[in-house]
Amino acid sequence: MSKTATLKIDDQDLELPIIVGSEGEKAVDVRKLRATTGYITYDEGFGNTGSCQSEITYIDGEVGILRYRGYPIEQLAAKSNFIDVSYLVIYGELPTPTQRKEFSQRLTKEAPIREGLVRFIQGFPRDAHPMAVLSSSLNAMGAYYPHIASNNHKRDLEHFDEAAAIALSKVRTIAAHSYRVARGLPLNYPKPTLGYSENFLHLMFSEPYNEYVPTPEVAAAINLFLLLHAEHEQNCSTSTVRMVASAGANLFASASAGVSALWGPLHGGANQAVLEMLAAIHADGDDGSKFIENAKNGKARLMGFGHRVYKNYDPRAKIIKGSFDKALDSLGITNDPFLDIARNLEAAALSDDYFISRKLYPNVDFYSGLIMNALKIPVDMFTVMFAIGRMPGWIAQWHEVAKNPKSKINRPRQIYVGPTPRDVPDAV
Repeated sequence: MSKTATLKIDDQDLELPIIVGSEGEKAVDVRKLRATTGYITYDEGFGNTGSCQSEITYIDGEVGILRYRGYPIEQLAAKSNFIDVSYLVIYGELPTPTQRKEFSQRLTKEAPIREGLVRFIQGFPRDAHPMAVLSSSLNAMGAYYPHIASNNHKRDLEHFDEAAAIALSKVRTIAAHSYRVARGLPLNYPKPTLGYSENFLHLMFSEPYNEYVPTPEVAAAINLFLLLHAEHEQNCSTSTVRMVASAGANLFASASAGVSALWGPLHGGANQAVLEMLAAIHADGDDGSKFIENAKNGKARLMGFGHRVYKNYDPRAKIIKGSFDKALDSLGITNDPFLDIARNLEAAALSDDYFISRKLYPNVDFYSGLIMNALKIPVDMFTVMFAIGRMPGWIAQWHEVAKNPKSKINRPRQIYVGPTPRDVPDAV
């Protein structure tokens, strides 16, 4: 017999169904509450509200668990790569050798962008933020591929494989082109012989007289960064993608909205905030010691530590730290003031009872910011890197909405607290 919860309103007892997820998560189903009672629930920020049932990602922030389609992130990071994980997130299973080859070939084919879109990117002001360029360009892609961006889910799903490959492959090309245009540099074009991460670094940093060839450790660090950011359940940008998709919008428009949400500094700007914090500490002539004391006294905010979801160590941080150290060693970086400060902060957070008791451990943004800084990726591109990594998740989330025959447009309610009825005064 299915369990129910009893809600008493006035003199009425209402039986509400209980939904239990595959990992034991429990939810009270209030979908018929308003129709039955006239009441709605109030949950500012949706922190206690389940907006959907999803098969993609499971997180248990209390103990630090992250799984994509059931696979622990630790195993995926050790045994897989970004392309395999993208396939897993999008299609539900890890690819067979044949599927991996076909998927990689589609991504290689779709890496270049149309010349009209190149001119579109070149038309932005040189100082335009790359997230504005990325969001606008992703939305504009729908104009170049109207047969897969019809804003009719049934028709768009018929071309889903093509749309997914276009979004996942071209997002890095758009990002790299925006970087080159902003600096007045000639554009690079994708090379079919390079892997996903290597191709992105080539698009960013190669010059006509000097091709950029990353060390294997650097390429692995970028690959791991993207893999660890591929999906993360119903965060602000992902729920935005689903919100827009629920209106029937195509994949490109929905992903564009996700980029715009990610651009918000409270969401995607955490790794950028880490570098800004380190710069401020360095400018103050501090090695981090004074900053730590100020943070403990509430006079400073420690960025890149703790997490809204993870109340334990962020599992992604443990993974990326090892890759970060290897990348730095391969680049011969041993004496960097930001790095020295960061390691002092890290040591304090892992040994000081103040931080341990509050579970303020270094998170993935702490290490990813340091990696990108070491690779000379400019700070305004940090959130763009996040968006490239998150694209598989956005694609998968859009697909869940689009393929659901019972999907309905998302429409939260509100509690009106404005003026009660009043008359417009006569003209004076």
